[in-house]
Amino acid sequence: MDLAIETVAGAQANRSIAFLHGILGSGRNLQTLAKQFVRAHPQYSAWLVDLRGHGRSAKGTGNPTLKAVAEDIVELAAKNLPPLHALAGHSFGGKVALEVARLNCIPALRNIVVIDSMPGVREPMRGGDSALDIIDLLKALPQSFSSIAEFVGTLQNAGLTRPVAQWLAGSLERQGDRVRFGLDLNEISALILDYLAEDLWPVVENPPDHLRIHLVVGDRSGSYSTSDLDRAKRIAATNKQITVRVLPAGHWVHVDDPQGLLGVMSLIDIDEGWSPKRQFR
Repeated sequence: MDLAIETVAGAQANRSIAFLHGILGSGRNLQTLAKQFVRAHPQYSAWLVDLRGHGRSAKGTGNPTLKAVAEDIVELAAKNLPPLHALAGHSFGGKVALEVARLNCIPALRNIVVIDSMPGVREPMRGGDSALDIIDLLKALPQSFSSIAEFVGTLQNAGLTRPVAQWLAGSLERQGDRVRFGLDLNEISALILDYLAEDLWPVVENPPDHLRIHLVVGDRSGSYSTSDLDRAKRIAATNKQITVRVLPAGHWVHVDDPQGLLGVMSLIDIDEGWSPKRQFR
């Protein structure tokens, strides 16, 4: 599948890092983080990827699985330069990155940053701003709206916070003089359920020899249980290829603690012998 991407090119780019967004999002969700990373690490180009079923990439493809999404990234890496050396994935995108590691088909890949995405099986979450509840709400809405403001207001009246409603508005498409939500909600539901059902702890416990995995956990997020975090720390204590960092953040780590996250991501270059010339500000 041809995925839609935007590129943030470093001044000395000879390698790439792909940023993988969460469910119901798009590559632009991580644009600020990507720009900050490239500014401090000019040897990288950053790819802001719209995963299948999202953004400007194809929707309703008929194979809504985590493996299929990961295979799209493998294909993307094979067709684009500079070589893909790193992945940074948030939430759903973090588990996509781990599935890419499991496939082990990108020769240049050396580092994966998994941002608040627990590697194991999880029960579907309900309540609040859970993705499945949001999908149920979106399915119950009218097919189109007169404006973005009407869409956002309707979601707020249904109980969503304004930031979540505005984030969802990023997936609206123009249809004549009206707007409609542009994602295939059945496809998105299937992707979420497959994401929750996949157990990728074995990849963390036994990563390919050339690969380092950096697990980032928000201390105010519910993504990791206490036992999940203990398991991650035990693995890291006995395997130098795994790091675990808990940051003072909720699930949206790149919004709550971008500097802390960028600090973790600097480990990518330490691994490869690069000393950053610029400090994060």
